[in-house]
Amino acid sequence: MRTSRGAWSIAGLVAGFAGLAMAYFLAMVTTIRDAPNVAVAELVVRLTPGPVVERAIKILGDKDKPFLMLVILVLSGLLFAWAGRLARTTWWAPTIVFGVLAVIGGIAVYDQRGATTLDLLPVAAGFATWLVCLSLLTEPLRRHELAVAETEPGLDAADPTHPDHTRRTFLLRAGTMAAVGIGLGVVGRAVGRGRRHVEETRRLLRLPGVTTPDIPKGARVDVPDMTAWATPNDDFYRIDTAFAVPTIEPADWELRIHGMVDREVVINYQQLIARSLTEAWVTLNCVSNEVGGDLIGNAWWSGVRIADLLREAGVQPGADAVLQTSDDGWTCGTPLSVLTDDRDAMLAVAMNGRPLPIDHGFPVRTIVPGLYGYVSACKWVVEMKVTRFADISAYWTEQGWSELGPVKLASRIDVPRGGGEIAAGGAPIAGVAWSQHTGIRSVEISVDDGEWQTATLAEVPSTDTWVQWVAQVDVEPGDHTVVVRATDANGEVQTSEEVDPVPDGATGWHQVDFTATEQDDE
Repeated sequence: MRTSRGAWSIAGLVAGFAGLAMAYFLAMVTTIRDAPNVAVAELVVRLTPGPVVERAIKILGDKDKPFLMLVILVLSGLLFAWAGRLARTTWWAPTIVFGVLAVIGGIAVYDQRGATTLDLLPVAAGFATWLVCLSLLTEPLRRHELAVAETEPGLDAADPTHPDHTRRTFLLRAGTMAAVGIGLGVVGRAVGRGRRHVEETRRLLRLPGVTTPDIPKGARVDVPDMTAWATPNDDFYRIDTAFAVPTIEPADWELRIHGMVDREVVINYQQLIARSLTEAWVTLNCVSNEVGGDLIGNAWWSGVRIADLLREAGVQPGADAVLQTSDDGWTCGTPLSVLTDDRDAMLAVAMNGRPLPIDHGFPVRTIVPGLYGYVSACKWVVEMKVTRFADISAYWTEQGWSELGPVKLASRIDVPRGGGEIAAGGAPIAGVAWSQHTGIRSVEISVDDGEWQTATLAEVPSTDTWVQWVAQVDVEPGDHTVVVRATDANGEVQTSEEVDPVPDGATGWHQVDFTATEQDDE
């Protein structure tokens, strides 16, 4: 009688995840930014076509990265189990399986920005762990099968050739390896949590010139359940490609400005915050935002104007773009004109009166009003190359998105929510509209395809923020539909044409279904 296939699969699984744990442990201890499995996930994101990424964001939202990581771990587990089964008949087949996985991990790690040979150490250690652990686990399984076939009557259970003895040996080794793997993961997480120290540094950081946000008088409409005009940091949307968010000590950060400039500029964090700061309310929104979507937020940003730094560098004739690079290797191409005009394009160091959250770019990120984030909002920025669009390509443009990303005129209904209720006979309809660096002239709503009714606009401090609006409606009890459209400061009316976000942003009118109910007189 032979051992079951399940035992061999378990051997492969335990050996495989022990190797992953070893790789993770070494990546954390040696302060390599990403463990191999995380690097593979980031490589998958980089190679995935733009429309597929857009679809994933639409369906999964901010759960897209955990979902991808889960898929990778599940697929890895299936391959580990398969390698274990292959080990039942041959030694070289599982070696090939583990070798292919190691090569994929090595390519993913080495493909990261600034990777060196040292970054491959966790991959090599993981591969070696796979082979050693699989050998240790399959050896008692082979002896068990031989013992079952040759067991003599009356053989002492303590005899090394007895089937029960070989089974116990397998279970003991598998349990030990699983425990050690878990221990390595826990220790690696504790030792390598540079984020914890950076977060503490951030918490204690005091930035001269950064003020507490004061919401402008008249910026908010007084409607229950209305979206906040100023978006709290914890509620601000986050879309990026980083699985392991860069954790950068302010003392280690510096920005290099080079390329088509008269003189290269390198500035560190202390030099940056010692400069005169600019502060402004600026609304940011993601190009992936659907009509009526929530991938948009408004915050009080503090930083240094990029135009001043570019002026010091001396931009040469012919340049029309700046290629920004993040610490994690992400890039975006930004029109030079929007970094040097009168808008508050800045190297931001604070958000809503506090140092930037790590997830939003600490210690320094770029903010450019009027452009979608994929061509402007570089978090953890470390490099700016003055160049020409004809000479560069950037992360999202390589995925099929357009080269330029001006924010499109848009509006959204926030009250009532889709499927919500309002009072029949008189109730507010409210929402937000935006056209950054242009401004909103008017907002109109139409109920049940009726005439357009002009809404009342709140007051805003500049054209770089969204504006809240409200309109009173008088509807009969029952089900209704309301649609909204905006007109910008130049007189352009928001188009009703429905277009998906790819390649340069969604368009269309936001529509909400609601129910009007009679209210009790009590």
